[in-house]
Amino acid sequence: QSIGCDDYLGSDKVIDKCGICGGDNTACKVVSGVFKHTLTNLGYHKIVEIPEGATKINITEMSKSNNYLALRSRSGRSIINGNWAIDRPGRYEGGGTMFTYKRPNEISSTAGESFLADGPTNEVLDVYMIHQQPNPGIHYEYIIPGDNVISPQLLAHRRPGEPLNGQLGMPESTNHEDEDLHRETDTLPGQSAGTFPVIQPGRFPSHQPENQVPAVQPPRQNREHNWKQIGKTECTTTCGKGSQYPVFHCVNRITHEEVSESYCDSSTKPIPEEEACNLFPCPAFWDIGEWSECSKTCGLGMQHRQILCRQMYANRTLTVQQYRCHHLEKPETTSTCQLKICSEWQIRTEWTSCSVPCGVGQRTRDVKCVSNLGDIVDDEECNMKLRPNDIENCDMGPCAKSWFLTEWSDRCSAECGDGVRTRSVVCMTNHVSSLPLEGCGNNRPSETTPCNNGLCAGKVEWFAGGWTQCSTECGSGTQQREVICVRKTEGNFDVLNSYECSYLEKPPSQQSCYLKPCGSKWFHTEWSTCSKSCEGGFRVREVRCLSDEMTASSQCDPQLKPEEKEPCNTQDCTPEIDENCKDKYYNCNVVVQARLCVYTYYKTACCASCTRVANRQSGFLGRR
Repeated sequence: QSIGCDDYLGSDKVIDKCGICGGDNTACKVVSGVFKHTLTNLGYHKIVEIPEGATKINITEMSKSNNYLALRSRSGRSIINGNWAIDRPGRYEGGGTMFTYKRPNEISSTAGESFLADGPTNEVLDVYMIHQQPNPGIHYEYIIPGDNVISPQLLAHRRPGEPLNGQLGMPESTNHEDEDLHRETDTLPGQSAGTFPVIQPGRFPSHQPENQVPAVQPPRQNREHNWKQIGKTECTTTCGKGSQYPVFHCVNRITHEEVSESYCDSSTKPIPEEEACNLFPCPAFWDIGEWSECSKTCGLGMQHRQILCRQMYANRTLTVQQYRCHHLEKPETTSTCQLKICSEWQIRTEWTSCSVPCGVGQRTRDVKCVSNLGDIVDDEECNMKLRPNDIENCDMGPCAKSWFLTEWSDRCSAECGDGVRTRSVVCMTNHVSSLPLEGCGNNRPSETTPCNNGLCAGKVEWFAGGWTQCSTECGSGTQQREVICVRKTEGNFDVLNSYECSYLEKPPSQQSCYLKPCGSKWFHTEWSTCSKSCEGGFRVREVRCLSDEMTASSQCDPQLKPEEKEPCNTQDCTPEIDENCKDKYYNCNVVVQARLCVYTYYKTACCASCTRVANRQSGFLGRR
């Protein structure tokens, strides 16, 4: 049969996550969180406090950084990474438990540092971060027992027969005297010795709940066998203060011969007391840290490692002055490294054409970072300082300019008599490269044209008629009115010459008007010259949509957009007949067949034949 955690044969009790024998995981609580504070000053910063009795301790950086975790007791004794000395990853005793310090150093690893311990702790511990770069976040977690819970420490070290959770076990016949705690104080270099005691692992005070009824002890009887110390265990270390325990065997009281332990009363067997041994210090040695990451991802770089002079004493490895290791050759702290051959820049394409037909634009080309195996990799793999340009400016020369015009307004400025119609004129850069334009020049097209809607009638004295409609439906225009000198008669007005009213102030006959903003309108250039003189060519012009501020717009009605291309010179080509162009020889057809018409002599001597051939060839090319 198996023995349960309560030391009873056949018991099925086990220790729960709270460390309680037979518990139901409700006698403790999990404390966890993430330290994300932004720190500014370099050095030690407190992260979290681990209380006494904590178990399942986990302190972990959330990602790799140049920061370090540190641990020390409330009394100020450094346990890991104290006094600016960075310890190697390993196992370190502190607070009554053993901490495992991990620091992944693989280049590909993104995991941060961590402290792990099963606990329970027998004192308050403080966790610090040695801040050197932005905090990536520190996750902490531990379990603490609830109220009225027996410490898991006592569970592992209680004697048979002691009460468990307030219940009495089987009484034993041996009196147990109270044990004194063995305490010692450790100090690190550069740290003054304190008086705060540190309880060594495995040594705990005897515990007797208040509600326990003392067991009745039977009187001692004479026995033929008793327990005798026959020696000691081997010292745990060869130097630097180790520990050993006395060994007790059952012997005959008279002959002192060793016999089976069943002859002795197990309840009277002395409990071995720990004794110090090999107190002389161990020789100092060089503690070699792991190599750092290579300073460069490719090509020749440098890597570093920490070399510390260390000395072992009392199961603790302490950092000491380097002169103590002078009898040993100091290992190198730096070394060259090369992870791989660097990639190089390659120009994969020629420059593209300029982005504009005139003026200053840009052109591009394809530049890639290529590995030594010919694969395209990220740009960071190559030296960014040596990267060829993949974009540059290009100057295509000054742009031609053209007059852009709107259509004439539909309304005449006068309802009768002479008036004007208007249009808008603006000089702008022309991007139609085929147009033979070299600038707007001084020949600005007219913005007004005369119009007449018929004769008007009038009276003596200045008589002003009503204003006409505005010459434009939108934007700036003009209004006209008839102003005449008239003489009023009975029921009629006689029109006089204007000098008859010269002594009177003449009212204005024209004024500006503005009905509403025009919004966007279509503007276009003049037509270009026809591409062919006969047999159908084409001519082009540029059309743009402009706002009231004469800037490019997309608000014009597409259905009203003027044509940008139209056919021209559709008539057939007829060669001009030159009466002086005649063949001087009867066999000019031979000259044509031999293709001698390219020479001046034959072109003149056989003018008619050579001209006919030239006209046929030009017509064929035009149709193509």
